[in-house]
Amino acid sequence: MRHQTYGKLAALAFALILVSFVVLGFSRGFVGYRTARLLAAPTTLLAAALVCFLFVRGILSYLGIARLE
Repeated sequence: MRHQTYGKLAALAFALILVSFVVLGFSRGFVGYRTARLLAAPTTLLAAALVCFLFVRGILSYLGIARLE
């Protein structure tokens, strides 16, 4: 994986986290809190999975197992 790709994925994870907060905030105005959480959950879970992937990838790069090019 290239450094540039790693950076783009990190920016995407940050953007997904922001989108989940925006979806949660705006949907609370129209539906209840429980429904708003259900609407924001997919982006939150996708962002969490991406952050976990980037964390593991960073650790593997630090240990020298899978280098970032």
